[in-house]
Parts: sequence; C-alpha cells; structure tokens
Amino acid sequence: MIELAERGWRRFGPDSIERAMLLALTDTFGVTLRPRSLDLGDGTRLEIEGADEDFGLLVQMVGNQGAFRSPHRNKVMADMFKLTWLRTTRFPESRIVLCVSETVAQVFTPSGWTTRAARDLGIEVWIHGADGKPAPLSHP
Repeated sequence: MIELAERGWRRFGPDSIERAMLLALTDTFGVTLRPRSLDLGDGTRLEIEGADEDFGLLVQMVGNQGAFRSPHRNKVMADMFKLTWLRTTRFPESRIVLCVSETVAQVFTPSGWTTRAARDLGIEVWIHGADGKPAPLSHP
C-alpha cells in the first residue's frame, strides 16, 4: 500500500532532482504540485510532470546536471510544446511553467529564439538554482 505522502510520486524517487524541483515550486507557488496522469478519453494517456489538483498550474521540468548536451535542448522544446498544447486544448485558464536546472538554463540566452518563444507563448521559465530555490528567468 502506498503511503498518502508518497501518492503521485511514482516517477520521481525521493532523492531525484525532479522531486526537489517540484517540492521547491510547491513552496514557491503555494499549491501542491505532483506528477499526474491524464486520460484524454479517446485511449490517449499522458503524463504531466507536475500539476495542482485542478490543473490550474501545469509544470514540466528539465533537471539535467553536468555537461549540457543537445538532448537537453530537445527536451526543453518538447516540454514547451506539451505545455502549450495542454493549455490550448484542455486547460485554457492554466498557468504553464517550465523549470530547468542551471545546466539547462543556457538554452534561454537573452537573444535566443527559445527565450522569445517561451515569452510569446506565455510559458514561465524558472531556474532551479544550486541553493535549491527556483527563480524566474531574469532576462526578457
């Protein structure tokens, strides 16, 4: 039997960076965020890495550490697409957040197209710092 405190955590172990990121965002936003599964009613299922109970806040995370590699950039773009698609098709009033590690934050340079795309699409980008606290992307 799964303890109540562990319910919803099946994807992220107790010591995972993703769990730490989601718990830090929970504290920052003041809502309980957990990994969630969605059944879209036509046989399609998907996972969202973090959402509150009513899906008013949707979160994807890229917590990779160490050397930056192109798969990190690919996950950023896939997560941006997923968040935008979910808001557009299922949860039009939701707030969408992409939280990335400091390693992955280099995708969001001041003059980079991903920075502009996130801003234009209304995706909030938050950086999970070495201190364990998330902070919003600081450049426009």
